[in-house]
Parts: sequence; C-alpha cells; structure tokens
Amino acid sequence: MTRAQRQLMLYQSPPHPCGYLEGRSSSSVFIDPEAELTPAGYGMLLELGFRRSGAHVYRPQCPGCQACVSARIPVADFQPRRRQRRALQANADLQLRITQPRFDPEHYALYQAYTGRRHDDGEMAKASADEYRDFLIADWCRTEFMEFRLDGRLVALAVTDRVPGGLSAVYTFFDPDLQARSLGVFAVLNQIQRAKELGLPNLYLGYWIGNCRKMNYKADYRPLQLLLEGRWQTFAADQPLPEPGIPTVVG
Repeated sequence: MTRAQRQLMLYQSPPHPCGYLEGRSSSSVFIDPEAELTPAGYGMLLELGFRRSGAHVYRPQCPGCQACVSARIPVADFQPRRRQRRALQANADLQLRITQPRFDPEHYALYQAYTGRRHDDGEMAKASADEYRDFLIADWCRTEFMEFRLDGRLVALAVTDRVPGGLSAVYTFFDPDLQARSLGVFAVLNQIQRAKELGLPNLYLGYWIGNCRKMNYKADYRPLQLLLEGRWQTFAADQPLPEPGIPTVVG
C-alpha cells in the first residue's frame, strides 16, 4: 500500500433511515471520493470490511447497531448444499460469457425488469442509464460482467470485482420471471468457481445481516467467514452464526 493509501481520509454520513432494518437509522464512513484507489488498495479495504457502490467505498458505522457484518467464502473449502446442487442442475443449459464492464442496453433492460419487480417502492427501480452505470462501474476497479444466457438471451448478470485476495460480488440481477431457476444462487456458485479457476482464495459477499431476509441468504454458503471483533472468523456448516448485532468472539 502506498503512502497516499495509508493516509486515506474518512468521512461519515449523517444518519438516515436504514434500508434493511425497519425503524433503525443508518450511517456510513466512506473513503474520500477524491482519493486515488487501485484494485490492490481496494482489496486491502475489503479486508477491513469496506465495500464499494459505484466509485464510492464505504463501511456501515451505525450508533448502537452492529448488524451489518462483512462476509466472505473461502472458496477452496466450499461444498455446495443440496439446494445449491439443484440450482446447478436447473441451469445446466445456460451459457456463461465474461465481458468487460460497459453500458449495454440489453443489460440495462434486464436491470430495469429486475429492480422494477424486486424494488418497486425504491429509487433503484427508477434508475436512469447514468445512475445504473454509476452504481455498477468504477474506473479504478478491475470489474467483470458475468453474463448468463439461455439460447442467446440474457437472463442474468453478475457484476464482480477482482482484487489480489479474491473476487467481490458487487450486484447480481436476473429475469424476474425465472424464479424457479434460483439464478441468484447459480450466480454465486459461478463466482465461487471463477475464483477457484483464477487461484484466488475468497469470494467477498458484502454484508451479512442476520435478521434481514434479503441479506441472510449468505448464511447458506459454508464455510463462511465473518469479520467480527476486527478479525475474520470461520463458521462451518454445523456452527450457528452469531446473534444479529451482538459482537461475538469465536474460539
């Protein structure tokens, strides 16, 4: 890490309503938007629990709440569960193509269909083409678009960052009419396989929130590592995860 990266300025956002836990307020610390970031520097920030949204790198820091916990999969030890094996079988007819990050009207149309169904009461469903691009792409980041196609038709796209210590799952969206295929699960499994093929040790999943249905699915991928008390702690398939929002030391 360079001297400039060691001296990154941090800013804190004012409190605002939490998007995951009803009745709670949320606040984040974020890296100076003017800082010169690199994939290697971002990898070090991922290790510390940060994450990016577009070009902005942040970490939740909410008074009185520690429900957001950074999660990653050590891919060499991962073994798919029954439901995940079913997702692999159900999507064996899909073709994977990895492309460079770019604005593509086909991608954007799928994103609109997905957010319009999943987030119809939020701002994501109203995102313009520029807002969509700014959310997913950062010029300083090494990003891949993983396209999943059925007979040539785009049915899912997983936006994935590559850093020296692994891959980071940024956002995945898919055809909302194909729920039975478990395309979100299938995308994670392909990101795990991609990390293995590249010789990278981890797949970063963002934040696990135990009492939020939309974020608790990450508990299904074991072994799972959580950043607790400043260190990554491993939870095997038969180990319960910590109580939401309560700091826990394992071992």
